[in-house]
Amino acid sequence: MTSPCPFPIESLVPPRAPILPPPLPTNLLNVSFSLPLCGIQAPIPPPPPLPPPPTAMGTVPPHVYGLEKSQFLKEALEKSCPVAKGREDVKRLLKLHKDRFRSDLQWILFCADLPSLIQEGPQCGLVALWMAGTLLSPPSGISLERLVQVAMERGYTAQGEMFSVADMGRLAQETLGCQAELIYGGLGGPNRTRVLQHLITGQPMLIPYDEDFNHEPCLRKGHKAHWAVCAGILVGVQGTLSLGYLEDPEMPGLFHPAPGAASHLPSLPEEGTPGTVFLLSKQGKSWHYQLWDYDQVRDSNLQLTDFSPARATDGRVYVVPTGGVRAGLCGQALLLRSRESSH
Repeated sequence: MTSPCPFPIESLVPPRAPILPPPLPTNLLNVSFSLPLCGIQAPIPPPPPLPPPPTAMGTVPPHVYGLEKSQFLKEALEKSCPVAKGREDVKRLLKLHKDRFRSDLQWILFCADLPSLIQEGPQCGLVALWMAGTLLSPPSGISLERLVQVAMERGYTAQGEMFSVADMGRLAQETLGCQAELIYGGLGGPNRTRVLQHLITGQPMLIPYDEDFNHEPCLRKGHKAHWAVCAGILVGVQGTLSLGYLEDPEMPGLFHPAPGAASHLPSLPEEGTPGTVFLLSKQGKSWHYQLWDYDQVRDSNLQLTDFSPARATDGRVYVVPTGGVRAGLCGQALLLRSRESSH
């Protein structure tokens, strides 16, 4: 057996000379590299884009539920033919409901053409105001975003909801530069003639009501409070019409005011005569016109009294006027007209 080595193994290996890097050139700026670039060299990433410039107001605009979607729908509608589309939609609706119209009456259609805008979140009132604004404001119109922003700044809304017809009127006057007449006491009685004459002239009306599953008016004590814009009426009258009206070539018994002719306004049906007056409306949950019996809308509007229990417990904040839904919406409507028009 050999004895163990008295020296460590490492001491028996001769040390290696240290490997030193080549000296750096004295002037790095004058060094030229003749080696070709490596094919796997990663490119230098571009600098990040500059942040967007601040808004003119210096503040961030308020969040609008579904603004991008609403803007997309608006642009799509602007590229279509709104007049032809609107008339075709109304004609489709009347054909669908022709069995509701009494055959012993002559039916006259007064209807302005409205674009459609789909709401996102509790914006039904402001969407209805935007649609009405297309009949009142200059061709450029006003954006839904602007309506929401002003409503928030004035304290009329927290998320786009509108529980006050009076606040809606003030908002319309400020943003659209139009006249706003507030109707109290419901759509019946002396207000009925006022409303019908207003719609015959082609001016819009904003109306709160309880919305059923098919968007029609129902009676839910305000729990399904919703907004619509009325832009026309269908009136059933007796007797022979004057020369200012033309019969529809596709629907016998349906008449339209003759373009450019001074039409003598017919005698309106008396209140209490069922099935003689229908409202043509749009609201923010459908692309299409709605045809509602006038009395059905009147009754729904007149029973808006309570705040929805579901909304009261959803954790969101809503702006409700003093006196609640009854004080803000019940029996009220808003007649809007351009500054140039007169009654």
